[in-house]
Amino acid sequence: MPSVWMIGLPAVLAVAAALTWCARHYALRRNLLDQPGERRSHGVATPRGGGIAIVLTLLLAIAVAAVAAPAARVPLLVFGLGLVLVAGIGWWDDHRPLPAVRRLLVHLVAAALLAGLVWQATGNPWQTLLALLFTTSLINIWNFMDGINGIATSQAILAGVAFALVLPGPLALAGIVLALACLGFLPFNFPRARIFMGDVGSGALGYAVAGLVCLASVATTVSWLLLLVPLTAFLVDAGFTLLSRILSGQRWMEAHTQHLYQRAVKGGAGHTSITGMYFVFGLFSITVFNACKNLQPRWEAAVALAWILLATGLWLLLRKGMRN
Repeated sequence: MPSVWMIGLPAVLAVAAALTWCARHYALRRNLLDQPGERRSHGVATPRGGGIAIVLTLLLAIAVAAVAAPAARVPLLVFGLGLVLVAGIGWWDDHRPLPAVRRLLVHLVAAALLAGLVWQATGNPWQTLLALLFTTSLINIWNFMDGINGIATSQAILAGVAFALVLPGPLALAGIVLALACLGFLPFNFPRARIFMGDVGSGALGYAVAGLVCLASVATTVSWLLLLVPLTAFLVDAGFTLLSRILSGQRWMEAHTQHLYQRAVKGGAGHTSITGMYFVFGLFSITVFNACKNLQPRWEAAVALAWILLATGLWLLLRKGMRN
């Protein structure tokens, strides 16, 4: 079995890279380009939709896992169906923009599939509802935060590694496969973007990361609050930016460049340095997460709250500094 994984895991990386190359040529042939604009953080027209490579790689891995582990076939196929729904509506939106409400309805259906798996595993209605709301939110958070080169992909890699460290036995492969699929795409998007992920990829990554969180919530004893720690950078930036837009009466569902990372780029910082800073913060987050994963539940929750409060304070400080 180890020899199989020695071949299979590098193959995930190679397949993702090859499919990204194909996706780029498809986008160029179809003139599927993101144009520069006031609400964007790039300066040249760039192909989009490259995230389809990550999605297809994950679906291929799901198919292989379903054959190799018949007992897990149903949950794998249910998760795969949800992934197809999120990626499919994103792919459609990349080609022909759709109303936000229509996308949200599809996201809710996909999230309900994942929540159904949580219900089947736990029978806990509150945990099931939490999975539904969290998954829907994370799909959109990853979409909101996919605005500069490499940031969404590198954070998904960190999330994959973080959950691989806590998931037991073969389940850890779920995190490893996600990290490798993203790593195959990353050189095409960072440090110089030859293709963007597009909605097909950003939403699907949010769904995949939510899947890891839900899996860890039923397969480990780690508290839900601590499971959020590896995602702190995105949760804080997206959450508080959204809250500030709502409180100020802005049309919060419209595209904008008010996230902290976008403000930093507008202030003159490069994509590489900002993505690097978020990555370093993410490394600290998964270090805290891994160090505290075996604490008593109340201490896990206390550490998680302290870390999220620290991140919130840092966000407020940096945001205030960018106004001055």
